[in-house]
Amino acid sequence: MASAPLIHARCSYSPRIRLNKNGGHGGPSSHCSSSSCTSSSQGFPSNLCNSSSGLKNFSKNRSLRIQAMGSNQRNVVTPKGNSKSNEEPDHLLVLVHGILASPSDWTYVEAELKRRLGSKFLIYASSSNTYTKTFTGIDGAGRRLANEVIQVVQQTESLKKISFLAHSLGGLFARYTVGVLYSSNTCISDHPDDLADSSYGKSEVSACSSKGDTIAGLEPINFITLATPHLGVRGRKQLPFLLGVPILEKLAAPIAPFFVGRTGRQLFLTDGKPSKPPLLLRMASDCEDGKFISALGAFRCRIVYANVSYDHMVGWRTSSIRREKELVKPPRRSLDGYKHVVDVEYCPPVSSKGPHFPPEAAKAKEAAQNEPSTQNTTEYHDIMEEEMIRGLQRLGWKKVDVSFHSAFWPFFAHNNIHVKNEWLHNAGVGVVAHVADSIKQQESTPLIAASL
Repeated sequence: MASAPLIHARCSYSPRIRLNKNGGHGGPSSHCSSSSCTSSSQGFPSNLCNSSSGLKNFSKNRSLRIQAMGSNQRNVVTPKGNSKSNEEPDHLLVLVHGILASPSDWTYVEAELKRRLGSKFLIYASSSNTYTKTFTGIDGAGRRLANEVIQVVQQTESLKKISFLAHSLGGLFARYTVGVLYSSNTCISDHPDDLADSSYGKSEVSACSSKGDTIAGLEPINFITLATPHLGVRGRKQLPFLLGVPILEKLAAPIAPFFVGRTGRQLFLTDGKPSKPPLLLRMASDCEDGKFISALGAFRCRIVYANVSYDHMVGWRTSSIRREKELVKPPRRSLDGYKHVVDVEYCPPVSSKGPHFPPEAAKAKEAAQNEPSTQNTTEYHDIMEEEMIRGLQRLGWKKVDVSFHSAFWPFFAHNNIHVKNEWLHNAGVGVVAHVADSIKQQESTPLIAASL
């Protein structure tokens, strides 16, 4: 069956465009460079965020093995960028796994991307946050991943471009990482400090990249996440295995840190003191933790893949960065050539002065921390979700809906979406094909500057 053509999008878009079942589109598309996005936004004040200055010196004796995929050939990066492949790679594609996982989760994806993308890509499955290391916090894991990426870049001189493909919690790690690596001479610490108490102020930040913006010194191309809880897991059916039962969702937040540590508090938005914005809210803006929005805006293309149902770990709303009212029943028929990929939507950037952490949010956070009840937790979540969406929607996103309703094992949707196991989760091969073709399209399409 012929593959459906992919519509190209930059960091600014035409009005919302939806891909039709025949692979065409329902409206005109727009091409513009990252520098053509001119919306400004209100970020968090610097005194609310961790201070960072200068890259951490990396261990000279730390051994690093970098493997690119392929069943018969692997590119092994050695110091000074000497590669054993016939053609040196110029595009680094970093694969970031999710919670309690390891690089082996990407075995099928590595092989398939290598086959489809060719030797110009160095495909690297990160290994700095394996298994229980994913419990140490999104910020801590993000800094470790940043260290790892820098080492890969330092040892591969031929690299010019960089992309990220992340699954589940790995998408939040990657978002933190690019925020750190976007700023020149930033400090990468394995032990992030708590924020100082303060009130909010105003600072203007650019939500879109300029021509010279880089991530780890490379040109940012694709930022792609698969079933990532961008808005956290607090709220109705954001953690689907709780079945939307109010008492379970109320108890989950205080219990989560006992099982998944610091990461659990951050996912449930209860990290830090009541007067401090939770980490995921800070990550919807620019602050001294990292230039999170500017870093995401630097990428040519940002894509979120979301399971519309049967995902027991991550809800549709949080993985697609949508409000409840924006969740429209998706088509049941797959796009031609991409089984289980049912819809592709382009959401243009929306001008906003957010996100904010108003006094009522601090009060709601304190109540949710100290006296958790259905009313308290719902009020706090509603405020935080709206503010995070307002922050993230300052950028344009390509949103891809995935439905495994017709798969033999639909309840494996969370692992199917990235084919964690080739035999058990192979329902997701169409999703991987769509990811590969999206990456290939960005690789072959030149950056076109738009006239304002």
